[in-house]
Amino acid sequence: MPWKEQTTVSLRREVVEQMLQEGTNIAALCRQYGISRKTAYKWLHRYWEGGWEALQDASRRPDRSPHRTPEAMEDLIVEVRKDHPAWGARKIHAFLRRRGQTSLPSPSTITRILHRRGCIDPRQARHHRPFQHFQKDEPNDLWQMDFKSPLPLANGGTCYPLTVLDDHSRALLALRACAHQRAEVVRETLTALFRQG
Repeated sequence: MPWKEQTTVSLRREVVEQMLQEGTNIAALCRQYGISRKTAYKWLHRYWEGGWEALQDASRRPDRSPHRTPEAMEDLIVEVRKDHPAWGARKIHAFLRRRGQTSLPSPSTITRILHRRGCIDPRQARHHRPFQHFQKDEPNDLWQMDFKSPLPLANGGTCYPLTVLDDHSRALLALRACAHQRAEVVRETLTALFRQG
């Protein structure tokens, strides 16, 4: 006998058709098709509730992802982006965290939200400007200063790391944990470095 290829849907229909015939031995039918009685009765109930269409494969995809960011949070992210168009996901994330927002999505999720909501032009996202690297010939010709991303502290406060790098040697001249990002902190740090010589 040639091999008969059978889809799951046609198998379900065939089993249900035989179950509907009077005098069918359900246990023998299930053994013949290699299915459990529970499965056979499930198919029969689906048929009774919705006809032959109910035996089709149903999508397993949920209507809405249980982990999807709430719409109100997405709206807030889009609003911050509109107020600050140059800000990326990490900066938006840090800004919202400083403003006391809890249950924030990760920066990568924020990026996906911005793309989905049309806040990032895909053409611009692909064309980043090349990184400009300053390379000086002598030590102390150029220093680079930067406040890094804020870090949450165990006591509930926030730390703003300030770094000062020598561009020639790439040596870290200063790393200071600051309570805020004000000019006076930078001034004090630079004054201390100048005094060290």
